[in-house]
Amino acid sequence: FPPVNPMWNYLLGVIFFVLGLLSFCGNSLVMYLFMTKKSLRSPANMIIVNLAFADFMMLMTQYPLLIYNCFAGGVWSFGAIGCDFYSFAGGVTGVTALLSLVAIGYDRYLVIVKAFDGKHMTSSKAFLIIIFCWAYAMLFCSLPFFGWGSFIPEGIMVSCSFDYLSESWKTRSHGLIMFLSYYCCPMIFIIFFYFQIVNAIRNHEKALRAQAKKMNVENLRSNADMNKQSQEVRVAKVAVANVGLWLITWTPYAYIVMMAMFSDKTFVTPLVSCLPGLILKTASCYNPMMFAISHPKFRIALQEALPWFCIHEPTEDETKSTKTESDCK
Repeated sequence: FPPVNPMWNYLLGVIFFVLGLLSFCGNSLVMYLFMTKKSLRSPANMIIVNLAFADFMMLMTQYPLLIYNCFAGGVWSFGAIGCDFYSFAGGVTGVTALLSLVAIGYDRYLVIVKAFDGKHMTSSKAFLIIIFCWAYAMLFCSLPFFGWGSFIPEGIMVSCSFDYLSESWKTRSHGLIMFLSYYCCPMIFIIFFYFQIVNAIRNHEKALRAQAKKMNVENLRSNADMNKQSQEVRVAKVAVANVGLWLITWTPYAYIVMMAMFSDKTFVTPLVSCLPGLILKTASCYNPMMFAISHPKFRIALQEALPWFCIHEPTEDETKSTKTESDCK
């Protein structure tokens, strides 16, 4: 393939410089709030902070090398060892972030679907889940170091990834394992959790409306119950939206990998093979905004820490005050 227009290198360099600043601010803010606000140190939030930490580590290990290569002429400038490090670190942080999304879905599943079964997230369970996320990612991402697959410069040569273009059995079997472990398995769990969540919310609302109709009342919930339920549903909706973004960012890369390994490679140009992988790295920017900063408790902590940030999230005292005024009326 002929070299790409140098404009693409400079354009990608500028884009990822801006995205890097956003990712640094967003993920640093999430970790800062968790460390300084005791109200946020819940088991569920441990997983959200793990997501922010994984995204922050992706930023620190991927963006500087990528941006440097973009402005250095569009070539990989850090040799074979640098390529191995870049690919391994990017894989570990990316897969850990992905599994953290699955774990957040599992937590929402326990809160909303299994609320009456006595199952809930504990600190020890959250810690074990976090350890599993990192161990799982390191296990599969380290396979090329043991001779199964390899890491090579990718696309327009500003980044590296595992080899999915060679036609050897080792390369194809390794690529298939990556496809199953990085994409298919997490997607199955995510779809299961959020299907159950949406179904439980729908059935619960339907049962409440039916019971209220029998009792000739408008609503069976108290204000406190409504506020708690609305927060849980709100968090679940945010999680579902983030999963949709996850599918949008991961599916093109999975598609390119499978097509390059088992179909016609002629359409897999350097730019086509590069862009899906770079899109994956943008997840480190929107994850903190979608999951943490839009979370009700994180928003309350954020408006306390940064009152000039133009955020107003009703606190528990305000909610109780509203309920009291409503009762008086």
